[in-house]
Amino acid sequence: MSRLFSAYVIVDWSAAAKPTTGADSIWIGVLKRDVRFRLTFESYNPATRGEAETRLAAILDDLKKRNERALVGFDFPLGFPRGLSAALSLPGEVRWRAVWDQLAKMVKDKADNTNNRFGVGSEINRRLTGGPFPFWGCPPKDALTTLQPKRPREHGPDDLPEFRYADEAAKGAHSIWKLYYNGSVGGQAIVGIPAVRRLKDARGETVRVWPFETGFKTLTEADLDGVATVVAEVYPSLIKAVPAAGEVKDLAQVRGLAEHFAKLDEAGKLGAIFEAPKGLSEDAVVAAETEEGWILGA
Repeated sequence: MSRLFSAYVIVDWSAAAKPTTGADSIWIGVLKRDVRFRLTFESYNPATRGEAETRLAAILDDLKKRNERALVGFDFPLGFPRGLSAALSLPGEVRWRAVWDQLAKMVKDKADNTNNRFGVGSEINRRLTGGPFPFWGCPPKDALTTLQPKRPREHGPDDLPEFRYADEAAKGAHSIWKLYYNGSVGGQAIVGIPAVRRLKDARGETVRVWPFETGFKTLTEADLDGVATVVAEVYPSLIKAVPAAGEVKDLAQVRGLAEHFAKLDEAGKLGAIFEAPKGLSEDAVVAAETEEGWILGA
């Protein structure tokens, strides 16, 4: 069985408000074949999201020019818990895309990494509940009437869910409503989704987002005809990565995850992990395909 991909790109994103390198910053790991068709790994540690987006664009365009299909994994949610698009009365029937388009309008992310992610969370809270819920978490200096450092209350039956179905399956994944503190992914999603949207829109139908545009199914070569890039959400903690001497954990994780997917692909087993997990309810499948997304391998 032939491989589905020639390259595996894993991105450890960051919502940092200033240029940052080293631990807890952006890391891009690229596992691709050299002129002798041997898999080789290279990494990048851009100081800002703008630099990272430029680097990713160059990587994708170079691979496409060489007719090499890439799997690109981002370590933040590509969708929000079911019901957000409807609750915000966003236009359009494609719910995940409506949320992406709304974030693109709201997010201001400058070249020096300063960004308004807390303001975006606050404004969405205002539209949803008029108070500091469901988004929460920020430095005290950034607290607003509709965004507070601490979570004001638990989610109730009439609220949007605290977790996506994928978060529950991954066990240990943090809620996207958490914008700050260790392990938070909400801030990364708010500033990350617009970047993914730009990368995708600039390349049209050659970029497909799983499972929104591919469906929950075992992917085959026929499914990917004409596709240069498949974008997916990944969760680096799904595998245990051991840093080499002097290597930060983030770098070890992007390398380890790229190698993990490459090994599955070499064995003809990668296509199957794009399928819905066994036993997943019909409601969860529909939610994942239309608005929540899923974590590859969860």
